[in-house]
Amino acid sequence: MRAISKALCKFVQKWLPSAYVLALLLTLVAFLGAWGLTDSSLLDCVKYMSQGMYSLLSFTMQMVLVLVTGHCLASSKPVKKLLRSIAYLPKNRVAATLTVALVGMIATYLNWGLGMIAGALVAKEIARVFKGRGVKVDYAVLIAACHAGNIIRGPSSSIPLEVTAESSIVYEIVGDIIPTTATLYSSWNLIITVLVLISGLITYALICPRESECIEIQQAVLDADAAREEAEEKAHAAKSWKDMDFAEKLDNFAPLAIIPALIVVAYMVWYFWTKRTLNFGLNEVVLMFFAAGALCHKTPGNYSRAMGEAIKSAAGITLQFLFYAAIMGLVKNSGLVDILANFFVSISSAKTLPLFTFWSAGLVNIFIPSGGGQWTVQGPIMMQAADTLNADFAKTAMALCWGDSWTNQIQPFWALPALSLAGLGIKDIMGYCFTFAIVSGIVISVCFLVL
Repeated sequence: MRAISKALCKFVQKWLPSAYVLALLLTLVAFLGAWGLTDSSLLDCVKYMSQGMYSLLSFTMQMVLVLVTGHCLASSKPVKKLLRSIAYLPKNRVAATLTVALVGMIATYLNWGLGMIAGALVAKEIARVFKGRGVKVDYAVLIAACHAGNIIRGPSSSIPLEVTAESSIVYEIVGDIIPTTATLYSSWNLIITVLVLISGLITYALICPRESECIEIQQAVLDADAAREEAEEKAHAAKSWKDMDFAEKLDNFAPLAIIPALIVVAYMVWYFWTKRTLNFGLNEVVLMFFAAGALCHKTPGNYSRAMGEAIKSAAGITLQFLFYAAIMGLVKNSGLVDILANFFVSISSAKTLPLFTFWSAGLVNIFIPSGGGQWTVQGPIMMQAADTLNADFAKTAMALCWGDSWTNQIQPFWALPALSLAGLGIKDIMGYCFTFAIVSGIVISVCFLVL
């Protein structure tokens, strides 16, 4: 496993372009596919691309806010103390990698927005602690391990929630909904979840580089963090309260930050009390991160400075999501996704439809890296196929859900937040992610055939 992973890492380092260039290349592939394989004209493809480019603006802003509010929370003193306590638990490089993978998977199961941030923060802190000890741990494999959690499907997954609504395509076809007890919380899906988690831990234990091959976190990254902490300390201690002018006193007046945060906390308590569910979305994640960050930083000035620093890490998201939205518009409106999905339907039976749905969803996810977006274009096709072939609707829906998450391991779209926090590029982690994509793909495929 280590040899395979090492070979993949070398291949990726040599041939894989940057995440932005990859987004451009995927856009070109989608454009040529839509133009050559469908009835769409050249002008139609241009129109689909331009219309789609702005279809994810609200989602992009949500992602930016998840990243920067999570970053602000992580930079606060209480959270740093908590992360450092976790970072001191593992004593060797393998234990460190497994700690990060486990944190990422558990956090993602609870909520995928939370999972994008939590594992990366722990990975960075573990890398700092180990470097301070003089013990080598590979920083890239830590970030790849935290990204492994992105494959786990939990209560915040959009597809199994969508099929519980009477407005869903499933209800239109069969006249009934599919409850989460038949999808997320079915015995077979819980088995898949546990096996994927175990396979992830085993994979990263096996591919963890030897100490002599480890590439540690760059000292410049740690120096930048230390300089920022020092600057914050100096800014906080520069003047006493009586020496501050009116504007400075407002910046350091804690109630201005704490009171709005407490209002958000009250709203979240009400939300969970009335909903009684973990099915919260990105908006709730942003609110939780904001409230926790504002309370931990204590003053408006501290939080504002932390936000100014955090916003720098959102450059990749704001640039590249435009092109993934363009790809989504091309693939959806040209009918290219219908061609891909119908091919798998044509070779399926009632027993094999979930498996082929899983594979086709993994392929489509390369071009439409959003579960909700993918469901709108591929879900109707697969649900109609399940009705025609008399296949299991719940398994077919979850197969699409797992396929969507499976190739997240090799789709930079979802790795960008963790990479931004880590200060790494997609080429640094893709070799490891590709190894786990192979392993998890085999595990999930076997499960859909056997269970």
